[in-house]
Amino acid sequence: MPRNPRNQIYPGYEDLPAAGRSGPLVRLWRIRTELLLAAALAIFTLTLLDATQQGRWMPFILLSSAISVPAATRTGRNWITSHVWCVISRHRLQRVCLETTMHTRAGRIPLVLWITPTSRGEKALILTRAGICAEEFEAYSEEIAAACWARSTNVYRHRTRSQFVVVEIVRRDKAPGAVSPGLDRLYGRRAWVSLRPDFEEPPDLRADAALTRAGH
Repeated sequence: MPRNPRNQIYPGYEDLPAAGRSGPLVRLWRIRTELLLAAALAIFTLTLLDATQQGRWMPFILLSSAISVPAATRTGRNWITSHVWCVISRHRLQRVCLETTMHTRAGRIPLVLWITPTSRGEKALILTRAGICAEEFEAYSEEIAAACWARSTNVYRHRTRSQFVVVEIVRRDKAPGAVSPGLDRLYGRRAWVSLRPDFEEPPDLRADAALTRAGH
């Protein structure tokens, strides 16, 4: 028996097209990180070959230092690891949409506009397609957590623009004193509403909400 009626939005007898149909620009957007890494690797290789052929080793030393020095520090390794998880989670989110009913009748899935590391995991900003809403992501929250190899997920809807959804992927407890970068700073923490009635907001969010109500 399904946990939520939104888990079965299409009748079982309906013959739907295969999910994942999208234009070339959308497909390129989904692999933008991999394309940028491939371009950076190509530039590094060409620079190295040009430097060795001309007997100039300074560009090679500078480029090698720019890569090896950050990787040798704990902060650099944490940065690399957190962004690798962002790429993995983005692809796993897309796979969940393909494997479930979180796609349109034409086979198009929501767009992951941006994903950023946080102190507890990752946060993904998603633009839904027509026929898909934030409540459907909440209905599939357990599937998303399992697909992303995470502890749990939290789903938030924008207060005024319901086509925007934030999916928070929780992998660990929040480190004391850690700052959550990215979505919270750019879009404002008070712009998002949790879909879980029993969800308890952090103290700083409750204080911000109280100040907002007092101002009105």
